[in-house]
Amino acid sequence: MTNRRPLAPETLAAQAGHYVDPVTGAVTPPIHSATTFARDEAYALPDSYIYSRNGTPTYDQLETLLAELDGGSASRVFASGLAAVTAVFETVPTGGHVVAPKVMYHGTLQWLRRIEAKGRIRLSLFDPTDPAALAAAILPGETDLVWIEPTLNPTWDVIDITAAADAAHAAGAVLAVDSTCSPATTTRPIAVGADIVFQSGTKYINGHSDVLAGVLTTRAADDRWSEIETVRTLAGATLGPFEAWLMLRGLRTLFVRFDRACENAMAIARHFEGHPKIQQVLYPGLKSHPGHDIAARQMTGGFGGMLSLLVKGGAEEALTVAGALEVFVRATSLGGVESLIEHRYSIEPPGTLTPPNLLRLSIGIERPDDLIADLDQALERL
Repeated sequence: MTNRRPLAPETLAAQAGHYVDPVTGAVTPPIHSATTFARDEAYALPDSYIYSRNGTPTYDQLETLLAELDGGSASRVFASGLAAVTAVFETVPTGGHVVAPKVMYHGTLQWLRRIEAKGRIRLSLFDPTDPAALAAAILPGETDLVWIEPTLNPTWDVIDITAAADAAHAAGAVLAVDSTCSPATTTRPIAVGADIVFQSGTKYINGHSDVLAGVLTTRAADDRWSEIETVRTLAGATLGPFEAWLMLRGLRTLFVRFDRACENAMAIARHFEGHPKIQQVLYPGLKSHPGHDIAARQMTGGFGGMLSLLVKGGAEEALTVAGALEVFVRATSLGGVESLIEHRYSIEPPGTLTPPNLLRLSIGIERPDDLIADLDQALERL
């Protein structure tokens, strides 16, 4: 097709980047499983591919689509979300200053504390509930990297991406955004100032709880990005070709899956707001949420499928509810088509700021009345 108008992101995703195989006409991209690529008689490569650790045609198809959806200049896929996270922090110079929220995905927080203890970085953790705390934690001329989550896992406090970008850039720092829980269907951090976007490909991008992967997307293909690419290659943090293909397949239904998850999550949040056995519903889609106005501005395609319930009582009451559920699956992770529930306090390391009575819900694409009825019957056990 030539001279066509630009396609909407939903169309690009559904058609895997408007893919049609030029040789066979196949509408599904193939899997290139080769680890090495032959040279001709003059020892020249017929294309840019050398070895799969550097890249493959399957990666290219996926990464091109991811970059276009996120509005970046390039994307790279990794063997896991944490492999991508650690590649970003590898670019911080020894002794460099990093700013991050006190509450966020615990794997990233554990890694930051680990490399801080080894003297690799200086780390400042700010209170995400204080609007002035992020800017106050940044040291002009010293801070190298600011890391945020637009909606913080698992409390779902909201951070203003634009304000964070302005504060970081004024100090000469780079802003990296973990947008795992608010993918490009609803939030495009690069469009509002972010320099690097991270997503766990395991979650909404793949969407079927059967792939371990990470994604980084950059605003500019600069020196830091070149270093990230080098880290991926030399550390061997590359994704398998079948996993890359599964991610590409998952992307084709991302928009419809995410829309349904958002609808279900909103229905659940509204039903349980004010419930006599629920202390608080933590969901930025509720107008009562303190970060609702910011979330509404930067989450243009729905407020996401993640929410948390603070059960009245403590850990015992929360675990009683979780144990009585029959439809929700008690498991770690998020962003799949099935609804999961997790008692975060039980799995996070000592010193966690997650409340003992918090239950984190990843809402899937089931009938919402089945999910609501399941939570209702479980709460009756209290």
